[in-house]
Amino acid sequence: MTFIYLSPVALSFLLLAAHFMHADNAVLVVAALALLALMALRRPWVKPVLQIALALGALEWVRTAVLLVQERLALGQPFVRLAVILGAVALLTLLASLVFLARPVRAYFGEGLTHGFDGRGEPR
Repeated sequence: MTFIYLSPVALSFLLLAAHFMHADNAVLVVAALALLALMALRRPWVKPVLQIALALGALEWVRTAVLLVQERLALGQPFVRLAVILGAVALLTLLASLVFLARPVRAYFGEGLTHGFDGRGEPR
């Protein structure tokens, strides 16, 4: 069940890796794939790291959209479809960070969900 929740996160990191590969930026390709692999690590600190990475990824999509739209405008080419597609990808990437609010995802990353107890049932 958690896999279904985390699939938008995985898709977002795969799209970012493909984007960076297209830009010939091997370091960021490896970083995006490392963040994808980090999802397998079930530690509480992973959740904010992935959320921040997704927010930065959304900003990268917006930056790319602005640059490409400016380029198309300068060349007198159509740009609306490009802007809509990249805007949707940026929105998907940003919204993917919201899956970390779901109870199964919080439990997966070891966030204690009971009041007054940690994730193992021990008092805090």
